[in-house]
Amino acid sequence: MNNKVMGLVLIVFGIILFLWGYDVYRSQEIEASSVIPPLRAWVGMVVGAINVFVGVLKLKSKA
Repeated sequence: MNNKVMGLVLIVFGIILFLWGYDVYRSQEIEASSVIPPLRAWVGMVVGAINVFVGVLKLKSKA
């Protein structure tokens, strides 16, 4: 049961982080039209995706 709760928390947190990173990416694209997106946008999206992946693995685990 504890793995399931932790998996759900990781998925929710990962989705929030990914959406935040995407929002930073989009706002930077509109404002500055810079070629290189900010590092915090990439970090947010990548860490968010990793959290969702780990959360799904925790939900699927049998232990």
